[in-house]
Amino acid sequence: MLDCVADGVFTVDCQRRITCFNRAAEEITGVPRDEAVGKLCHEVFKGRGCETKCALFETIRTGRRVVCMGCSIINARGRRVPLSISTAILKDREGNVIGGVETFRDLSEIERLRKELERQYTFADIVARSDAMRSLLDTIPRIAESSSNVLIEGESGTGKELVARAIHGHSPRREKPFVAVNCAALPDSLLESELFGYKAGAFTDATRDKPGRFDAAQGGTLFLDEIGDVSPAMQAKLLRVLQERVFEPLGSVESRRADVRLITATNRDLDRRVGEGAFRQDLYYRLNVVRLCLPPLRSRRGDIPLLVDHFISKFNALSGKNITGASERAMLRIMQHDYPGNIRELENIIEHAFVLCLGGIIEAEHLPLELAQQDSSPAESRVGSITLREMETLHIAETLRRHKGNRDAAANALGIHRATLFRKLKTLRIASEDSSN
Repeated sequence: MLDCVADGVFTVDCQRRITCFNRAAEEITGVPRDEAVGKLCHEVFKGRGCETKCALFETIRTGRRVVCMGCSIINARGRRVPLSISTAILKDREGNVIGGVETFRDLSEIERLRKELERQYTFADIVARSDAMRSLLDTIPRIAESSSNVLIEGESGTGKELVARAIHGHSPRREKPFVAVNCAALPDSLLESELFGYKAGAFTDATRDKPGRFDAAQGGTLFLDEIGDVSPAMQAKLLRVLQERVFEPLGSVESRRADVRLITATNRDLDRRVGEGAFRQDLYYRLNVVRLCLPPLRSRRGDIPLLVDHFISKFNALSGKNITGASERAMLRIMQHDYPGNIRELENIIEHAFVLCLGGIIEAEHLPLELAQQDSSPAESRVGSITLREMETLHIAETLRRHKGNRDAAANALGIHRATLFRKLKTLRIASEDSSN
């Protein structure tokens, strides 16, 4: 009966060792039942305070139930999962307390929808495991706390706006608006009125005052995407705003103060455009106080399986399907692709597969035509000259080496449970000396 329940359910004895673990609990935590049963609950539910402030243990100790309390755990893949939990005590027929029971519900989709409404993002929303991205993300908290202008460079589809939103979401300005403008989508005349606003009578159709994006972002963050595409005339106007911290709406003779933090982004090489005279050097230096360069997806292929899992979870929630993953052949073809459209292209590929996939696994034939028709087979296909199995073996071995044989640290870096790592070491026959335990 418990396996038919959509919520996760588990029971523990009075020492907090798990005695029952239902199917939904396996799906939410990513931990198989046979690995969970017999363990202390905080060894499976790796949440903040699980070991020291366990709600279930408090219920067993005091008899007081917990109803719909919010918390979060880290699942077997290393991802944070928001939960709503409820607890109660378990008694035998004589009325003696023999343990406790906890039910928990995955709130990931509710949190995602809330973020869509509030447009609030954190660094945890940036799905990345590769060293290139993790080292970049490690610097962002310090950047967020400052008030300096930030220039984000990267190809289209690499997630520049998501990084900008994460910076704003962790900054002292996070309670104020985040306003985004795509500079390449508007001609100069419209871009100027969009940014600075206008007064009634400024031009023929201006029948009333309209505030611009600088006004809308007062106290918050203004994100100017594709800044490398603005004209020299608009560059001069932006330079004055950055130097004087004031602007004038079209048709106005009064200056307004610009209390905004500016984050800009471009998919162009601004250094080269400055050298060619197409971009003002003085504006470039004003924008380029802090510079972040987002690597293209093809240079961080280790993030692809994690992103595939992320998009599968997203489209499962949107479509009501229960697709569990991609087959080896499909995953191999996904890994082989060069992704000129980067993360946005990968998301479209998974969405395309969801339309065609009627079962629980994405197969190669569910992928877009250019991927589905690749000449490859599970036995002979290769990424470069390495099979998918060999690539996984090398990736795990390298991660273990980098963490000096520490399996806990390696499992965390790989985004998998420690027990899963043990199984892979045995299956792939990877020798490892655990230096820590």
